[in-house]
Amino acid sequence: MSNSNLSRDEAAARKSLISVNHYDVRVDIGNAECLTEPGFSTQSTITFSASRPDSETFLDFIGISVESVVLNGRALNVADVVDDARIHLPGLALENEVLIRATAAYSRSGEGMHRFQDPADGLVYTYTQYEPADARRVFANFEQPDLKAPFTFHVAAPANWEVASNQSVSNASTQEMDQDGSPSTSWWDFATTLPISTYITSILAGPYYKVNDHFSMVFGPESAHAGTTLEVPLSAYCRASLSQNFDTDPIFAVTKAGLYYFNELFDYPYPFGKYDQAFVPEYNLGAMENPGLVTFTESYIHTSRATDTQYQQRANTIMHEMAHMWFGDLVTMSWWDDLWLKESFADFMGHLAVADATEWGSKSWTMFASRRKAWAYVQDQLPTTHPIVADIPHLEAAKQNFDGITYAKGASVLKQLVAYVGQDAFMAGARSYFASHEYANTTLTDLLTPLSEASGRDLSAWAGQWLQTAGISTLTPTMEIVDGKITAFSISQEAVDPITGLSALRPHRLSVGFFTKDKDSQLRRTHSVTIDVAGAQTDVGVLIGIAAPDLVVLNDEDLTYAKVRLDVTSLSTALTSLGTVAEPMARSLVWSSLWNATRDAVLPVRTYVKAVCEQAAGESDIALLQSLSENALSAVRDFCPPTKRGELRAVLLSAVENNLDAAEAGSDEQLIWARTLAALGRSTDTANTRIRGLLNGFDVPEGLRVDSQLRWSCWQALAANEEATVSELDAELKAATTAETRVGRVIALASFPQPDVKAKAWTDALTGMELTNELLSATIEGFMVGSHDLLDPYVEPYFSALIDIWEQRSIEIASRLVRGLFPSHQDLGSDAQPTQHPVVMRTDSWLADNDTAPTGLRRLVLEQRDQLVRSLTAQIG
Repeated sequence: MSNSNLSRDEAAARKSLISVNHYDVRVDIGNAECLTEPGFSTQSTITFSASRPDSETFLDFIGISVESVVLNGRALNVADVVDDARIHLPGLALENEVLIRATAAYSRSGEGMHRFQDPADGLVYTYTQYEPADARRVFANFEQPDLKAPFTFHVAAPANWEVASNQSVSNASTQEMDQDGSPSTSWWDFATTLPISTYITSILAGPYYKVNDHFSMVFGPESAHAGTTLEVPLSAYCRASLSQNFDTDPIFAVTKAGLYYFNELFDYPYPFGKYDQAFVPEYNLGAMENPGLVTFTESYIHTSRATDTQYQQRANTIMHEMAHMWFGDLVTMSWWDDLWLKESFADFMGHLAVADATEWGSKSWTMFASRRKAWAYVQDQLPTTHPIVADIPHLEAAKQNFDGITYAKGASVLKQLVAYVGQDAFMAGARSYFASHEYANTTLTDLLTPLSEASGRDLSAWAGQWLQTAGISTLTPTMEIVDGKITAFSISQEAVDPITGLSALRPHRLSVGFFTKDKDSQLRRTHSVTIDVAGAQTDVGVLIGIAAPDLVVLNDEDLTYAKVRLDVTSLSTALTSLGTVAEPMARSLVWSSLWNATRDAVLPVRTYVKAVCEQAAGESDIALLQSLSENALSAVRDFCPPTKRGELRAVLLSAVENNLDAAEAGSDEQLIWARTLAALGRSTDTANTRIRGLLNGFDVPEGLRVDSQLRWSCWQALAANEEATVSELDAELKAATTAETRVGRVIALASFPQPDVKAKAWTDALTGMELTNELLSATIEGFMVGSHDLLDPYVEPYFSALIDIWEQRSIEIASRLVRGLFPSHQDLGSDAQPTQHPVVMRTDSWLADNDTAPTGLRRLVLEQRDQLVRSLTAQIG
């Protein structure tokens, strides 16, 4: 893979030389059901123009072999022109046609053409996943986003399969026959697409279960398309074995709500014809915005009881991918530097659509505050943080930048921009952007121009402060109070760009909320003012003379992106009465402040966990409750001093059991506490009896259904404590063999606290090639459950293997191994310093000795080091 890492400069040079007119792609996966067949035939016919005669360019292809290359009717010597991941094309004419015949490989990593055999019934399924640059694993192409073209796909597959692509089928014909005369392999010919980038083309093929529906709307009188009727055929796909769990009615309901909402909001009719949504196995992402054929992880099809938040998350993902039809597919970033032009917008628009067009309403922004922004806050404090408009020199860097900055911080900043210029101006600018750049590629300036024109504000300075600097601002309120009245109120801002070391103070439009206890001891909002914060300190005179509140919520309504510290009075109130705050968003924001303070070693971990134990019970916002339970588990495991960990874990376990028993029967809260109990049980044997009781049907709270997902979580906890047997796990799997239960068993098997078990899991993950992407992650997860005496022997082998991992595995698989196997759960000695911990020092020595290692690999190691140092620092308290 020496030349597979396409650079930005190489892409720019190729773009300056050629333009692509059309792709005709033929893919023959008629042999897919034969699992011993490693690959499939693929053929690309590409017409393209060159700006200079007798110039040279190259195609991208990663596969098993290239059989022939014919350029303008001239057969080229394959040995001369094929160089690893590139196919060189010398002696170009002004107008060119190249025909490539090759053999591509079926994937087990989720990259390219992924092939999966369902353990429930043995059926085989395929689908493609390309972002950022894996279309070249299926067909030869010019793999960069700014060389858009129309595509015509032809797919051969078993005749009884469902086959889909970005456009509708134009013709299906039988090509081969079995001996009994029944059709064996058929060809599906698809209509030609509009101009799109290679990474959003898609093929789906297998014995999928399919459900059809239809969307129709008429644009209203205020629209530029008034009276126009939009008709969009809808389909949804899943594996046959999941058909009984495929709740297509709510999926189609959200889809139709989104199509109506976005078509009306953007006033640009959905341009890609049909709208298929496929839920596929072993998917590396939440979803992918392939126009006309969106693919999703099938974990959104719930085979066990799901909370309302899980359904909300699915709705959010549906809306996120739909927003991409405009932000990303219709208008695409020129290079991955501007990945935010699609991902930040889709993240923001997805939450906006859920808030405005679905039953979840305001819950959408509460979930955004408690979960998505938490991801951004973590990512933005790593040493590898970057501006939203990033510096992406090559594809490897692009792969790493699908992160919390590009998605959640970018969406947070867009929410701030809407507060700054107003939603009407923002949407007017977006409509102008679509009209000016349809089917084209853009950069930051192309968006700022229409937004500035629509808002009447020059946004270049704003963009420089928010989009082109890195790091996070910290806002702290200060009050002076005399006789119960505020005599002075100010907000200080600290912000340093960690890349440049320079001050990066940003403008913040935000609300300040005051909350005071009422006669029922409920904290209710009594005042709220919206202000502009700028510079190192902002005085807020409008609050002078107001009665001092019990709780100040800076950034009330979550308009801006910043860490917020609590003043002394507010901190005291939060730690004793946060559960009584009437507003879910305000509760979420204060909990976020507490968690950020804990991660920063400003608030003792015991204080945070105690607050969760005492105040999380009865939390009505399930997304927030889920975050609190996850944070408490992480706090005990990673941030608590080792000498106090057992005690604090016991406190948390007691609270979890009490809250489980006290929760309303059959409620989402009850299910969250049951899942938390199982997760906590991995690290303590004191929960064994209760967990075994849940499995065996005794001491089960009324209304709690111990279904497949919860059962396997319980088995994993027991296995980690050597309180389960392999035969019990085998019997559980035999009772219901599915892809999901198979993963559950793999995690459990690797969790046993036995040296030979850990050795096998290590070998299977690191040197074996049999595990699929999903089973690899399951093996890593189980392996990492264990004591120091079990896992410490793998510290040195981990660092010794890093270079080989990166060189020998795909980026997706290598990233999972590097991140997942890092020895991240460590204990700080009573008199030690975090940076002197042996694992930190070994990480530092590896980084020093491998200063020329690939940047993607070094980034992952640096991030893991930072997380470890952060947890060790918190343990000092």
